[in-house]
Amino acid sequence: MNRNELTRIARAMVVKDKGILAADESSGTIKKRFDGIKLESTEEARRTYREMLFTAPSAQDWISGVILYDETIRQKTKAGVPFPEHLTKLGIVPGIKVDTGAKPLACFPNETITEGLDGLRERLVEYHKLGARFAKWRAVIDIADGIPTQFAVDANAHALARYAALCQENDIVPIVEPEVLMDGAHSIERCEEVTDAVLQSVFDQLHAHRIFLEGMVLKPNMVISGKKNANRANPQAVAEATVRVLKRHVPSAVPGIAFLSGGQSSAEATEHLSLMNKLGPLPWALTFSYGRALQDTALKAWGGQAANFAAGQKEFAKRAKLNSLATTGRYAASMESQAA
Repeated sequence: MNRNELTRIARAMVVKDKGILAADESSGTIKKRFDGIKLESTEEARRTYREMLFTAPSAQDWISGVILYDETIRQKTKAGVPFPEHLTKLGIVPGIKVDTGAKPLACFPNETITEGLDGLRERLVEYHKLGARFAKWRAVIDIADGIPTQFAVDANAHALARYAALCQENDIVPIVEPEVLMDGAHSIERCEEVTDAVLQSVFDQLHAHRIFLEGMVLKPNMVISGKKNANRANPQAVAEATVRVLKRHVPSAVPGIAFLSGGQSSAEATEHLSLMNKLGPLPWALTFSYGRALQDTALKAWGGQAANFAAGQKEFAKRAKLNSLATTGRYAASMESQAA
């Protein structure tokens, strides 16, 4: 483990005014996105779409890293440059999703465990050779009657820590992503209670596995009401609850926290991030690691049409710039209607 290298990469991922693009959608997920614009999900369509994002003018001004999928890390630009090489030349750190998805947790109805540890050491060696300098593993915690159980929380935290250790062994910075879903009807108070328990377990396991905290990035959910809750908490309450929980559990040695958007609208995710940064100073950088919240408008503007390639890039740049402003608390909702 090269601690200096891990520290350097982790800091580059959460550098001021920038955030991470999550472009690691599985083949199944990207198909659903393409279905929304009535586009067949072929390998070339997926390659073209990712190239549109990665070659957007000035993307490097707002994007510090990109999470790739196994297919994507092996693809190239139209000019024949491998995506990881293209991103590296721009000063953007290439990363890779390494988990194989959340599967039902045996004997625990409606709960899941994320798989992918078998063979991970060997895969990380290959991904490093392909240019990846960080990785991502997502644990999924749902809130409903009787769940989550402490066992499911601990099992997922243990898997996250084992993954993180294997990453650091290979000089790859782990993004540790414990996501408490916002799918239910729960209150913000219930989300705070569960997120408390999850982060407590995650950092207990990271400590037990001797994870080098300066060489990792946390990717948590925001503390937010469930989507089906009729009385959802306001943005300021979300910001305050989220920062409160992070201060309880995240050591200051962790260089940065890159939030997932978790089903929020693009504008909602940006506003929440900006409000959190206004609550500073904070011991860690607070930034974004968004997928749909960065890509949604770009995907629709492109629509799978070559003639709309530049329009898609313009929409992506606009969202990236707005989120860049949110990382220092400078975003305002009125900016949504302004041109990029």
